Amino acid sequence: MIKGTTKLLGVIGHPVEHSLSPAMHNAAISHLGVDFVYLPFPVKPGDLKAALAGFAAIGVRGFSITIPHKQAILPLLSEVSPIARSIGAVNTVYLTDKGWCGTNTDVEGFLAPLHTPPTPPYQGGAKDAISPLERGNTALESCPPPYQGGARGGSDWSQKVAVILGNGGAARAVVAGCAQLGCAEIHVVGRSEQNLAEFQQSWVNSPMPVHNLQVHTWDNLSRLISQADLLVNTTPVGMYPQREKSPVAAGALDRISAGAIVYDLIYNPNPTQFLKDAKLRGARAIDGLEMLVQQGAAALKIWLDKESVPVDVMRQALRQHLGLD
Repeated sequence: MIKGTTKLLGVIGHPVEHSLSPAMHNAAISHLGVDFVYLPFPVKPGDLKAALAGFAAIGVRGFSITIPHKQAILPLLSEVSPIARSIGAVNTVYLTDKGWCGTNTDVEGFLAPLHTPPTPPYQGGAKDAISPLERGNTALESCPPPYQGGARGGSDWSQKVAVILGNGGAARAVVAGCAQLGCAEIHVVGRSEQNLAEFQQSWVNSPMPVHNLQVHTWDNLSRLISQADLLVNTTPVGMYPQREKSPVAAGALDRISAGAIVYDLIYNPNPTQFLKDAKLRGARAIDGLEMLVQQGAAALKIWLDKESVPVDVMRQALRQHLGLD
């Protein structure tokens, strides 16, 4: 129940009506029994600065960011985490003693399904400790530090090759994630040689440099797929309503090694044609729904100052919303 004491969280974007974040966050908030609500806030590009001032004035405790504000908000923040600067985008904002702090939880979301062994299910409940935000303390000390690299969960990625399809904003989060895993080689495939060269150079000058990154045009894809231990699609090809499309021709995907991980950031349809084709060839398939859930869970931990949030509840809420159950 929303009361006069209820603290506000939300998501900003334009448009924002399509966002799935309210469904998963409010499910988690209800499960935890904390006095918060998560709302969609439509904010036009020209109103972004005014919206930040308004949020501070009415006591909004934190918010997610979607298109078109992920880059535009950077100069308006008091503090930006190194991982967000490296990616060049912010997707999560919360209040500190210095003002609004921005970070990016997409890397953590991307990495979560690659943990070995899997993260155990959440065991908490409504009686978890009250967070500093609930007590009225909005002065979180600083942006959370990025993951510092190395193999997660016991997996050794130091001899593994990652191949990333696309060189847009989503690919930047995946490159950062692969670098933090410690991949031996990271290959990015795109269509424009100029854009690829700029993409590569941006990582050399990044706050978190990536020196084992190579870029390639699409005609090199078949050769790269045969080397890939991890193949990630960051392009929109195959997204609803184009259910039958795949970013990789079936003939090229024939070269994937059995047991390789094929990861599609798209979550609708579920699974995509790309993942269907990969599974037929013996690959392990990961869809984008888990990244969506896990990046949201990482943000909710920041806002509520909790070590654990009910990821399983968030996942189930999204699956029901998408008609997958």
